[in-house]
Amino acid sequence: MPHLHRLSEISSRHSQDFQQAGMHNPVGQPAHISGGQTIGRVADALVDDTQGRIRYLVVDQDGGDINGSALIPIGLARIENDGVYFDDLTTSQYSSLHRYSDHEEYTFEHQSSDERVLRGATGTAAMTSTTTTETTQHGYNYRDEDTSDRLFKTPERLQLLEERLVVDKERYLAGSVQIGKHVETRQENVAVQVEHEEVVIERHAVGDGRPVEGNVHLGDNTTVRVDVEAERANIGKQAFVTEEVSVGKRTITETETHTAEVGREVLDVDKSGDVNLNATPDDRRDR
Repeated sequence: MPHLHRLSEISSRHSQDFQQAGMHNPVGQPAHISGGQTIGRVADALVDDTQGRIRYLVVDQDGGDINGSALIPIGLARIENDGVYFDDLTTSQYSSLHRYSDHEEYTFEHQSSDERVLRGATGTAAMTSTTTTETTQHGYNYRDEDTSDRLFKTPERLQLLEERLVVDKERYLAGSVQIGKHVETRQENVAVQVEHEEVVIERHAVGDGRPVEGNVHLGDNTTVRVDVEAERANIGKQAFVTEEVSVGKRTITETETHTAEVGREVLDVDKSGDVNLNATPDDRRDR
């Protein structure tokens, strides 16, 4: 006979199990019953070991040990982003449900008792007889998916997806700058004052004609030597610091606009025949 097991004990990938069932993963979300009353949070789920289908949600009331949590059939759940809603479950029914225990098998008798609580007093005999027949024929302690029973029918929830641009940045080498130096030459003129000596010859006529004493021979080669001096410029070169250069970096932030194509899933509703469609404002917008 198939047994029920906690999903957390047979799989570490909760989200994929729930996605395969066509709904969001409700584990950890608050649970509400009729009238919007909060009864705790969804702590786990129970699946059967033959078909791997989710059958019950385990609702923990005090947020502590999972033992003592209520087992509520998955078909009663309305799963939303902000929590799980059991709209048809009353406070009285919730209080009468069997409580989960790690040391106790959730048997067919326990399930039948909970089904009678959830269905109400009317039709109890017929429900019990039908359930017993199915158990004998198939060996299941729950109703098959293709029956009219809605207790174990997986909530149907269509997700509309849209693409959004995700911007990431990476650093790359945009270029480089090399700083060096070289020598440029030019012709430069400089004015320098220099001195030189010149020989000055002055001649004076003697009017009274004085006689020359001694033996004098005309044509005697007598010379006078006068040395003259001059200045000349000696040009040299010396290096001077005329400029200092510091090299660094700074970050400039600028805004770039990039364009990409994204897609969004839009709800398509095809009506056949005379059907009244009650759609939310968001649904009407997408049609």
